[in-house]
Amino acid sequence: MNHIEALESHSVHIFREAYREFKNLVMLWSVGKDSTVLLWLARKAFFGHVPFPLLHIDTSYKIPEMIKYRNEFALKWHVDLIVGQNRKALDEKLTFPEGKVDRLTCCKYLKSEALKHTLSGEWPRFRLNQQTGELETDKNSEPYTGVIVGARADEEGSRSKERYFSPRDKQSDWNVDDQPPELWGQYKTDFAPGTHIRVHPLLDWTELNIWEYIDMEEIPITSLYFDRGDGKRYRSLGCYPCTGCVQSTAKNTKEIIEELKSGKFANIAERSGRAQDKDDGGGLETLRREGYM
Repeated sequence: MNHIEALESHSVHIFREAYREFKNLVMLWSVGKDSTVLLWLARKAFFGHVPFPLLHIDTSYKIPEMIKYRNEFALKWHVDLIVGQNRKALDEKLTFPEGKVDRLTCCKYLKSEALKHTLSGEWPRFRLNQQTGELETDKNSEPYTGVIVGARADEEGSRSKERYFSPRDKQSDWNVDDQPPELWGQYKTDFAPGTHIRVHPLLDWTELNIWEYIDMEEIPITSLYFDRGDGKRYRSLGCYPCTGCVQSTAKNTKEIIEELKSGKFANIAERSGRAQDKDDGGGLETLRREGYM
């Protein structure tokens, strides 16, 4: 078993452990490379069937290609797709692109608050109809208390403080200083009633590992990660007003792998194109403490 196969096996184990231990699971799918690898692993863990819904938090400012890709593959792979939004903030134009709030507040409203209230069932959810391909109001308002996330420890500072099974309180707030130890593959899965759990099957993967796995498995991902002729591509995907490209002529997974191995981005953070990270002091800890993905 090589290193990538070992990572895959461990992630599959985390998936199955979470499914055994926790009820009302949901998996976040941003449609980026990490969460799409997460979806691929979930399909492997459960023999082609994903036994819990996928949740996409739609800020309404996602790059249009991301939404097209999301709907296309949700239908192709027959996954149960739930979509959540902060309609109140959007209707009142309380967003950074509208100029009414700063970037961090915009992320708090459109991502953190949307996620928390969608998980709790307090706000309307929308479900993709597998027959029509249209989003419809979801009649189920049962709360989700276990959330599977594609966070990696190497992606940015606050994620390195996570555990495979990381507790949040009833409001989904994160106490970074109160994390359970995880020693020698022993995981704490017994938490007090009312605890929200974030599950991180990709925690020990690196950016290079993700691309090596995409290449090995031939996972179809959005073309936004590849140069389309102007010498630029996205390295990390987010909302289009706050996400920039990197200089790169890589047109496929193998060329991205070679770029990463060459050290081209050795001193450039993976999320350096995400403006909200810079506004949060170079990381995301403030937002993540308040429930951010």
